[in-house]
Amino acid sequence: MTRTIVVGFDGSEPSLDAVNWAGREAALRDATLHIVHAVARWTPDVLLVPEPSGWDVEAEAAARRQLEEAALRARAGRPHLPVTTDLAAGSAAEALISAAEEADLLVVGSRGRGGFTALLLGSVSRHVATRAPCPVAVVPQPRPAGAGTAAGAGTVVVGVSGQPGQDDLLDFAFAEAALRHATLRAVHGWLHPSAIAPGDMQPLVYDIETVGEQEALLLGQILAGWREKYPDVRLTQHVAHGHPAEILIRASEDADLLILGTHARPGPLPALGGTVHAVLHHARSPIIVVRT
Repeated sequence: MTRTIVVGFDGSEPSLDAVNWAGREAALRDATLHIVHAVARWTPDVLLVPEPSGWDVEAEAAARRQLEEAALRARAGRPHLPVTTDLAAGSAAEALISAAEEADLLVVGSRGRGGFTALLLGSVSRHVATRAPCPVAVVPQPRPAGAGTAAGAGTVVVGVSGQPGQDDLLDFAFAEAALRHATLRAVHGWLHPSAIAPGDMQPLVYDIETVGEQEALLLGQILAGWREKYPDVRLTQHVAHGHPAEILIRASEDADLLILGTHARPGPLPALGGTVHAVLHHARSPIIVVRT
């Protein structure tokens, strides 16, 4: 079965960065890269303003030219990379979600053409991260030379909450580290002692050092079986007292990739959860969000 990576493109620089990153990922996985561009339709804010003559034809022609440029960018240094393109109509987010039905990974830039500068995470990125049927990679602005790279040996960070139900996340993270021949760094940030079983009560007073040792022991127990399943992956652990989002954002500064799990499910108002949402806004490395 052919592997496929879908990447969203809207002609903006962040989306070109996403295409470039997705091209490297597709080459790494021996996958086909599928670039999706949703064409803007005439939707005037003032109903009395008529559609300009030839708007749809001109918009589609411009979009096809941009898609050709994106495909060239994806193939740069990878002339044998299989690349397909699609000019979709309607909502960019819905077009990407539909295209990702059979994909291994959906890639988007952190921001596109729309929105305000202060909104560090674009609405399309946020939407697909909560609704996509496959893992979603969000690619931030490129970092200076010497910082983590998208697809090479280095460090992959995975955020481990300590809660049940993270098997899919850990399996994905170990497989990504193995694919890259990278070190996997399991990061666990805690503000309060973890609940070991449903209904556990949080202690009102506790010793930070003692609880820190217990949290480190818990993380080691969670990872024990995965060490056996992926014996060739070099694994390190980091446990810190503080808000998990802040700890993961710091961990992303020298990582090639940050992998997070989310319990977000489709619905009228899907949410990512505070930690994942904050990290997506501020992380320095590419992030892959895995539904758990």
